[in-house]
Amino acid sequence: MKHSKLIFIFIVLSILILSYSFVFNEKQTSTPKTTRELYLQYCAGCHGQKLERFAARQWVYGSSLKEVSSTIKNGRPAIGMPGYTKAMDDEQITAMANYMISEVAKVPAIVPTSFNDKDTVRSINFSFVLKEAVGKNLNIPWGLAFLPNGDMLVTEKAGQLYLVTQGRMTSVEGLPPFAVRGQGGLMDVILHPGFSTNHLIYISYIDGESPDKVNTSVAKAELIKGRLIHFKRIFHALPETNSGVQFGGRMFFDNYGYLFISVGDRGPKEDAQKLTNYNGKIHRIFDDGRIPSDNPFVKSPHAIGSIWSYGIRNAEGLYYEKKTGMIWENEHGPKGGDELNIIKKGKNYGWPAITFGVDYDGTVISPDTARTGIEQPVFYWIPSIAPSSLTRVTGSVYKGWEGDFLNGSLSFQYLERLIMKGNKVVGREKLLQKIGRVRNIVQGPDGYLYISVEKSGKIYKLVPLKK
Repeated sequence: MKHSKLIFIFIVLSILILSYSFVFNEKQTSTPKTTRELYLQYCAGCHGQKLERFAARQWVYGSSLKEVSSTIKNGRPAIGMPGYTKAMDDEQITAMANYMISEVAKVPAIVPTSFNDKDTVRSINFSFVLKEAVGKNLNIPWGLAFLPNGDMLVTEKAGQLYLVTQGRMTSVEGLPPFAVRGQGGLMDVILHPGFSTNHLIYISYIDGESPDKVNTSVAKAELIKGRLIHFKRIFHALPETNSGVQFGGRMFFDNYGYLFISVGDRGPKEDAQKLTNYNGKIHRIFDDGRIPSDNPFVKSPHAIGSIWSYGIRNAEGLYYEKKTGMIWENEHGPKGGDELNIIKKGKNYGWPAITFGVDYDGTVISPDTARTGIEQPVFYWIPSIAPSSLTRVTGSVYKGWEGDFLNGSLSFQYLERLIMKGNKVVGREKLLQKIGRVRNIVQGPDGYLYISVEKSGKIYKLVPLKK
């Protein structure tokens, strides 16, 4: 009897050992082995599946095997790139460096797109075509604003501001020199609510004591006969750092004339949870830079008085709903976990205490996706699409789209429609796939939607076709 029990125990243990071995081997074989597979897992999200989004083919930190290997191994915190020593061993890192050096050499200076902007585009609700509003001389058109007469102001990230009149683009004079670093440069542009009488515009840009010590700033100026006068900085985020990532930079005015500004976390994740710095926050100020006395943290010791909400990684879309007074925001997550949020006074939006994403090297940022006292997103994207800009469709031009949100996808190069039922996302539609990095979308005073696309340098008007 005892002998039978021993045999039974031996058989059970053997089965367990075999099962463990099978599962272990399955895990081992599912782990990426080739350099290409490792690239797709860890690098393609930022650089593109065919390295087409490699930073304009510029080897900022050197292009030798030794230099590229060092960049992969140790990371470059200033541009938000982590090191990959936990994800790859030295042999794999060397192979990855060789792979990237050879593949980047094959990438054309301008990557051709499979999208034909002359084609009819079919939404589930209607068909539309693209009409060029601006079609030259732009590389990264970042901000877009309409004057009362229908003219457009367009910012170029490299540091130019343009006035567009019936498709003709002229440079606006009077801008001071701007720093351009990583993701930052000349960013958003909006009009003062009283522009018709005071001619004031507001621009966001990066600024600091040196090109290596910068953060997000906002200035106001009068636009008079195609020239800026009385240029004055009214907001500057601190601390200044050499980081080239997560500047935020979106702005809007609410119904009461307050100016709201987004500032990204600038790299150090934990700054978004600290009220003693500007980073990872939405800010609220008067139109001259003064801080309103009813801001939520004005009386909190050592807190930055302009903070309206915090725990935000990098908001590149802000939309103010004038009828309801609601503030909508989209932000970049890490690898997974981009978010759509309703921004409320004094609320914490969680970054990095909670997140639906992981770090770029695959490590866990937080085990939590929810905690008491922290706001939940209305919607989140996995995988990350890198959402840019945000607008909610109003009016009667786009039948079936009323109340839906639109934003660009920088990572996957399309226009995304979030189908809304009230304030809930009930569906998604991908439009204009592979058109390029859609940086901005604005609904003009004529009721039409306008989008700006990087590299091609074009701004398009979306024109529905009549049935």
